[in-house]
Amino acid sequence: MKRICFLLQVKPERLEEYKQRHQQVWPEMLQALHETGWHNYSLFLREDGLLVGYCETLDFAAAKAAMATREVNARWQSEMAPFFVDSRTAPDSRMATLEEVFHLD
Repeated sequence: MKRICFLLQVKPERLEEYKQRHQQVWPEMLQALHETGWHNYSLFLREDGLLVGYCETLDFAAAKAAMATREVNARWQSEMAPFFVDSRTAPDSRMATLEEVFHLD
């Protein structure tokens, strides 16, 4: 399993609604994430809108590609796009991954 960390930027004025939306993630979206290899998936949000995502997966590119084939993902990304600073493209296409430099086993 590979550990993946990525960054996105949520509009500061949309933070509360963004958090509320993630308290009610659609069951079919959760199922799709599970089926496509997203494990131990978490999101962390700083008060200025910095969003840090973490997941574990065998192959992040494959997991993202598999989600891209799901209709529920297209709907979710479309609904979430306005929450992000750059809302012209789907948020999942802009995930800036970070290099892991240390892990305490």
